[in-house]
Amino acid sequence: MPEAASAPSRALIGDSEFDRDTAVTRREPGVYDIDLSAGWTIISAVNGGYLLAVLGRALADTLPHPDPFSVTAHYLTASRPGPAVVRTETVRTGRTLSTGQASLFQCDDEGNEVERIRVLASYGDLATLPDDVRTTATPPAMPPLEQCFGSADAASDTRLPSAGSPVEGGSAIADRLMLKLDPATLGWALGSPSGKGEMRAWFGLADGRDADPLSLLLAVDALPPTAFELGLKGWVPTVELTVHVRHRPAPGPLRVSITTRNLAGGFLEEDAEVWDSADRLVAQSRQLARVRLG
Repeated sequence: MPEAASAPSRALIGDSEFDRDTAVTRREPGVYDIDLSAGWTIISAVNGGYLLAVLGRALADTLPHPDPFSVTAHYLTASRPGPAVVRTETVRTGRTLSTGQASLFQCDDEGNEVERIRVLASYGDLATLPDDVRTTATPPAMPPLEQCFGSADAASDTRLPSAGSPVEGGSAIADRLMLKLDPATLGWALGSPSGKGEMRAWFGLADGRDADPLSLLLAVDALPPTAFELGLKGWVPTVELTVHVRHRPAPGPLRVSITTRNLAGGFLEEDAEVWDSADRLVAQSRQLARVRLG
């Protein structure tokens, strides 16, 4: 194996569990190895936002610009914990933007390589953007963090009697997140979903690591699905997810708001906004997801 196979790609390993679990090892230019952690799973499938962060790290090493600006992912088959290979390609480079593509592969039970996710992304440098902001967007109206609820609170607080999880099986990712849900979007946890396609929460990493552009790729896909508040149960797998990163977030917890306006034919869209502690819109996303009806 070439000497470069054991060298981690640039600036990809930090002290946070998120940094360690998304770190990729450059085998050769454009080829990276990673062991997908079971700590970021829902039931047995690896979370789509975590996967996006993994591919985002590999693209940051491949491209000449450091920050994801626009990332579009198509989820082809469910990923599982264990060894994986990321292959990247530079599509175009320019002065302010560069574009690349990446795919993640795993071997199936017969040893055949299967593509799990394919990404096309544009990267730039958020630090060079002008400060001018003209927007009609406003931060979501949410109670203070201490008045919101996480899964542990829902299990122990008498105001939130548990009605059981809408998803059977474990969600290891919950232990790695600081997620405090707006009580107004917690009807599903009480067995009385509102019928509105809304989910809002304060978001951070459980170990206190501050958000950065890469962790924003996780944040847009980390909340319970809006389908729960529509009265639906079960896993809601992502088909396609596009994320726009707008600013480097200020330190402190993020506020994430997700809405669904249309569920039809067993598919729904989720539009997410992520706001930082300085009241800036730092990321937006839209995803298409499949739901189980009946």
